[in-house]
Amino acid sequence: MNPAFSVIFLTTLSGVGQGLFLSLFTGQVYSTINLLPAQHPVHFYALGSLLALVFLASALLASFFHLGRPERGWRAAARWRTSWLSREVIVLPAFMGAVFVYGALFYLGWNIPLLTIGSDVVISLTLVVGAVTAVLCFALFICTGMIYACIKFFQEWATPLTVVNYLLLGTASGFTLATAFSAYNAPALVDFFGAWAIILTIAALITRTASLVRNSRIEYKSSVQTAIGVRHSKVVQKSQGFMGGSFNTREFFHHKSEGFLALVKWTFLVLVFPLPILFLAVGLSAGHDSLLVIAFVSQYLGLLAERWFFFAQANHPQNLYYQTV
Repeated sequence: MNPAFSVIFLTTLSGVGQGLFLSLFTGQVYSTINLLPAQHPVHFYALGSLLALVFLASALLASFFHLGRPERGWRAAARWRTSWLSREVIVLPAFMGAVFVYGALFYLGWNIPLLTIGSDVVISLTLVVGAVTAVLCFALFICTGMIYACIKFFQEWATPLTVVNYLLLGTASGFTLATAFSAYNAPALVDFFGAWAIILTIAALITRTASLVRNSRIEYKSSVQTAIGVRHSKVVQKSQGFMGGSFNTREFFHHKSEGFLALVKWTFLVLVFPLPILFLAVGLSAGHDSLLVIAFVSQYLGLLAERWFFFAQANHPQNLYYQTV
């Protein structure tokens, strides 16, 4: 496929925003059961929610650049019964609205206690809203991943690893950002978020490597014979069939060399996984907050390359017919 940068920014920015919210809510859960100290409602929770919304809004804005008629974009939600894209279109703004409410409750000081469990565990309004928002967050990860995983003729995408990778890569980047964010707004949580960021990055490395290995061993169901409907054992294409290019030859193939693909693959493997882990480990142990910021920047730049490779690696069966281009 020919990757569209609007979709690359949509999926990566959204993943960061989702992961950042999950880190905020995880910190609140741990503080509720007294495993972590409580944090400032405005400087940490409200500001963190605002930062997550900035990433989510940027992702939503990026999605409009992929539409031929942006003013008709609302129609994408019409097929929600059968389309994962329509479901994503519905869940994304719902999730953004829930994150806004979550942050606004902290900013306005409306963290009302609803229930007390035992002597010191207080279930508050923000915790309930956060739980509902977390459900929407995971639903959004599933919808985004399933947009690609449900397409059976893209054999590189048609695997549960697609959804798992979207979830883990987004969550890892969000927790890495939370580590840098907490260094300036909640120092008591830096080690907590940093440890989780490293764990999630390692988990993402394992599943993303598994998908790369799987894709390298794919036995394609389509062939030159099936592409043109001829069953002869030896078919050689001599010509494209017409003089100029077309929508098919522009949109369904990236026109890059194998060497370029290999360069992008190793670039994201380095930038997304070992470098952020190194920066996080050194930053946490030495107390260098700037390294935590660099860890996030490195990981996000690597995710841009990873997402480009994800789309480019998908081999549309129609390329069997247009292979001479």
